Amino acid sequence: MATGDLKNKKEEIEALVKLVQKGDHDAFSALYDIYIDPIYKYVYYRVNNEDVEDLVETVFLKVWENIRKYKPKKKSFSAWIFRITHNLVVDYYRASKDKNYEELKIEVPDYKREHNPIRNAERSLDNDALKKALKNLKKSYRDIIIYKFINELTNSEISELLKKSEGSLRILQYRALKALRRELEEMGMNYKF
Repeated sequence: MATGDLKNKKEEIEALVKLVQKGDHDAFSALYDIYIDPIYKYVYYRVNNEDVEDLVETVFLKVWENIRKYKPKKKSFSAWIFRITHNLVVDYYRASKDKNYEELKIEVPDYKREHNPIRNAERSLDNDALKKALKNLKKSYRDIIIYKFINELTNSEISELLKKSEGSLRILQYRALKALRRELEEMGMNYKF
């Protein structure tokens, strides 16, 4: 599922959440199917490859254990689940005493499941470059780019997550894209965005 679909499924997601809060395992499975790719991508771009699946599994375990605490009037479910994910990534780095992001292996999974080897190779090269460039950005820049462009969250959802105004997010986004463009140009790539 494309992350942009989260915006279009808000009512369905909220209905599923209500069912899960009543203990419905099938509804939780449906929520899992909706969120697995966006959560996986979010974690993938932040931690070592060998730890991604464990962290993603922990995210969904925490969601199951705490879903009754979720209040739809306070924030969207997307903001809530990404906050849980963000907190687990922070805990991961605290536990490993790694304040600076370590060099990540470049093995980007093919989310499109496309069977065109030429396009797959091009996409892999693009993802490799993006991952290398993101690694060199400040954490706040990396976060805004991943939230906005990789996970396609809305500015209001990101605002809830980062506890910043939407105006300050636009400024941060502009600066992050400028820094990303600079990193990509230093790598010999020329992207227009």
